[in-house]
Amino acid sequence: QVQLVESGGGLVQAGGSLRLSCAASVRPFISYAMGWFRQAPGKEREFVAFISGSSKIIYYTDSVKGRFTISRDNAKNTVYLQMNSLKPEDTAVYHCAARVGAPTYSAVGSYGAYNYWGQGTQVTVSS
Repeated sequence: QVQLVESGGGLVQAGGSLRLSCAASVRPFISYAMGWFRQAPGKEREFVAFISGSSKIIYYTDSVKGRFTISRDNAKNTVYLQMNSLKPEDTAVYHCAARVGAPTYSAVGSYGAYNYWGQGTQVTVSS
């Protein structure tokens, strides 16, 4: 059974940093493209970042470019999201997602392009 387990969320002041981790039970991990999505109260789940299995292809949504960094360690079956210069509008539950192989560019940010999801970790940024 595929499991994705996020950790690293918490409460932080605006301007602060957090690093989220997502441990995956999928094998071989390098065959899976990974994404981070977030969902704020009353809003739809939105795409945050994507990384291909080899880490050669990376995408971000515009609102986090220059502040967030996605990375992965295939030896540890883990994907990370380093979040710097956090803003109150970054407050949300952050979910990692996985799919076999890279999606088309147009599907990278699509909720339906991913097969597996974690339960999420809460990130709260206070002003």
